[in-house]
Amino acid sequence: MSRKSVSLVGLVLLCCHASLTEQRLQGIFEDPKEPIEERVKDLLGKMNLEEKVGQMTQIERKNASAEVLKSYFIGSVLSGGGSTPKVNATVKEWVDMVNGMQQASLSTRLGIPMIYGIDAVHGHNNVMNATIFPHNVGLGVTRDPQLLKEIGAATALEVRATGIPYAFAPCIAVCRDPRWGRCYESYSEDHRIVQQLTEIINGLQGEAKTDMKGMPYVNGKTKVAGSSKHYVGDGGTVKGINENNTIVDDSALYGMHMAAYVNSVAKGIATIMASYSSINGVKMHAHKQLLTDYLKGKLGFKGFIISDWEGIDRITSPAHSNYSYSIQASINAGIDMVMVPYNYTEFYDGLIDLVKKNAIPMSRIDDAVSRILRVKFAMGLFENPLAVSFKNQLKHSPQKHRELARQAVRKSLVLLKNGKPGNPPILPLPKNAGKIVVAGSHANNLGYQCGGWTIEWQGVSGNNWTAGTTILDGIKATVDKRTKVVYKKKPSDTYSSKEKMDYGIVVVGEVPYAETNGDSQNLTIPAPGPAVIENVCKETKCVVIIVSGRPVVIEPYVDKIDALVAAWLPGSEGQGVADVLFGDYGFTGKLARTWFKRVDQLPMNYGDPKYDPLFPFGFGLETKPIPSTKKPEL
Repeated sequence: MSRKSVSLVGLVLLCCHASLTEQRLQGIFEDPKEPIEERVKDLLGKMNLEEKVGQMTQIERKNASAEVLKSYFIGSVLSGGGSTPKVNATVKEWVDMVNGMQQASLSTRLGIPMIYGIDAVHGHNNVMNATIFPHNVGLGVTRDPQLLKEIGAATALEVRATGIPYAFAPCIAVCRDPRWGRCYESYSEDHRIVQQLTEIINGLQGEAKTDMKGMPYVNGKTKVAGSSKHYVGDGGTVKGINENNTIVDDSALYGMHMAAYVNSVAKGIATIMASYSSINGVKMHAHKQLLTDYLKGKLGFKGFIISDWEGIDRITSPAHSNYSYSIQASINAGIDMVMVPYNYTEFYDGLIDLVKKNAIPMSRIDDAVSRILRVKFAMGLFENPLAVSFKNQLKHSPQKHRELARQAVRKSLVLLKNGKPGNPPILPLPKNAGKIVVAGSHANNLGYQCGGWTIEWQGVSGNNWTAGTTILDGIKATVDKRTKVVYKKKPSDTYSSKEKMDYGIVVVGEVPYAETNGDSQNLTIPAPGPAVIENVCKETKCVVIIVSGRPVVIEPYVDKIDALVAAWLPGSEGQGVADVLFGDYGFTGKLARTWFKRVDQLPMNYGDPKYDPLFPFGFGLETKPIPSTKKPEL
C-alpha cells in the first residue's frame, strides 16, 4: 500500500473517532484537562453493571469480533503466545487489526476504548522481524540497570509500532530452583539484582520523576503500560514445579519475593499479574490478604491486578470444576481484570449473576473498574485510542535496537573456564586461525538461540521465522577472510582425529520451551549435545558454548574442554557471541545464578548453609579486548 493511501486510511479512522465522540454521551471524563480521579468518578457514575463487567473482561483476539466487543463492552483483548493476525503478519496488518477492534469499542454507548495486551517479554517476541533481546536469565548477568532501561524503551517502541499499548512485562520472579520451566524469565536468584533491573519499567512506561505512590504512569505514545509478574513467589515453588506451592516464612516472602514489587509500585507500574502458584497452600488468584490487604492496601498500588491465562479456573482442582466459585473467590480476593480468554460468555454472565445475588459487592466491582479506567486515562488511551504511523520514530530504530541487543549479548556472556590446568588461556581466539570447526545443534539455529516465547509460545526451531544472526554466521563474519570455518552439526566420534583443525567451537544446549513444558528434574543437555562435546574436544582445543535457559548438568564435561561459556538464550543477535569470543570485547559477565554440580543438590542458592556449587553465584572469568579490534561501546 502506498504512503498516500496509508495516510488516507488513518484520516478516515480519526474522522470516524471524532464523529463517534460527538454522538455519544458527553461528560467530564472526556476532558483531558480534568484530574484523572475526577474523570474516573464521572465515567464510573455513567456505567451500568453490564458495562462494568465488560471492562473487567479480557478475551483472546480470536474471539474479538466487532459484535462481541460491542455486545459485551469488552475492556481488553490480548494475543496469547503465537497468536497473530496471520502468519508473518506485517506491522500494518497488526495495526489494522488493533484499530479495527478499537473502532468497535469506540462505537459503544460510552465509547470506552479497549486496551490490547501482548507478551513482549524479551522484545516484541510474537512479531516477525522484531528485535529479540536476551531472555532475563542473561540480562541478570549484566547487572546493568541503564541497559535494561534502554531495552525497555526499544521494546515499547516496537510494540507501539504494531498498535499495541500494553505489554505483559517484566517478569520479576526470584527463581530459586532452575528445575522451574520459567527460570529463564527471572533475572536472578538474588532479589537485589531483580530489584535493580526493575529499571526496565522506566524504559517501558517512561520515567516517573518521583515515587508514584502507587499511581499508574505511562508517558506518551511511544510507551506501553507494563505488568510486573507473577505476583508473588512464583520462583520459589517446591522442586521448581510450575504453578506449584511456595512454602515460605514472612522473612522470605516479604524480604525476597515481594521486594521487586515494592520497586515496581514506586516506579508507577500500571498493572500487576497474579501468579498461578500458591503461597503456603493458598492460590494466589484467591489470596485476599496478599492481593488486596497487602498490595493494594499496604503498598498502595492503584493500578489494576490482572489474572493470568485462565488463572481463575485453576483455583479449583480440576480446573474449571466450579467456575462460579472461581469467579467469586478471585474477584472478592482482588483480581480486577480476568484473562478469560475464550470462555467470556460464562465469565460475563456468571459475574453479573453473582453481583445480583450479592455474593460479590458492587463496591468491589466499582473498585476494579476504577482501577482499569485509571490506567486507561493515565496512558492517554481516551485521547489517542487509535494507532498512528510510527514511521518517523522507527526510521532509524531497527538497526539501533539490534545493536543494543548485540551489546546485551556481549554483557550477558559468562566465561566459566579458560584453559586447562597448566596451559595458557585460549580465549580470545585468534581471528587468523587456519581452520575452525563449528559444531552442535545450536550453532546455526536462530530459534534455539531465542528460546521460548519467540514467534510461538513454545518457541521455534530453524532460521526462517524471524530476522537475526546465528552464532555460526557471527563467527564467519568475524574471522579473517583466510580462516576456514567448517560447520558440522553432528560430527562422528572419529571426526576430530581425521580432520586437521586449529580450534573447535561446540554450541549445544536446551531446545526451546515455555512454562510447564520446561519443568525438568534432570536438567541434562539433550542428545546429541554430550556426544558432540566428546567427539570434537577429545583431540582438539575446543570452546564449548552452552545455550540454555538456566544452569544445566555440565560437570562431567568440564575437564575435557578448554573453555566454557554460558550464553544463556541470547536472542536474535548471535554476532554478540562472536564479538567476545574473538576479542573485539572482553568477557565481563558474572553469574546471577548458582551453577550446581548435581541436581540432587537442588535447590541450592548463594548463602545456603550447604553451598557446594560447580561455579558460585558471582563467578565469571574476565578477558581483555584486543586493542586493535575493539569497537566503541554504544
